[in-house]
Amino acid sequence: MKFLIVNTLIIALAVMIHYEILYRLSVLMPKLKVRAHSRVVIGVFGAIFAHIIEIWLFALSFYFMHHNNWGQLSGNYDGSLMASAYFSFTTFTTLGFGDIEPLGDLRYLTGIESLTGLVLITWSASFLFYEMQKYWGRN
Repeated sequence: MKFLIVNTLIIALAVMIHYEILYRLSVLMPKLKVRAHSRVVIGVFGAIFAHIIEIWLFALSFYFMHHNNWGQLSGNYDGSLMASAYFSFTTFTTLGFGDIEPLGDLRYLTGIESLTGLVLITWSASFLFYEMQKYWGRN
């Protein structure tokens, strides 16, 4: 039960981070004294920044859970934070190289991270499309 609560909190935090960054970008971008096309580029970098923060949130979670016996990461996993980050990047983006395998309760968080990553990446794409529509054709 505690694992389910922790997973839910991790996802809620990732969604709140994403919302806050996209919201702040939507407020900031019209105020920038740059060309309209540059605003979209700033939006892209902002969205990438949001995803990196979220991926590191999951990486820290995997690292903590692995080292506290809430499941295991096996295969090409050396137990380091960077290996956890690598696993998180491949999971969040649903790329999944397959050289690290989750075992036990970490399988659930892995699946949820993939779903969350898919939704948040899609949200970013929708946000950027909307921003491009606002500035498309402007100088």
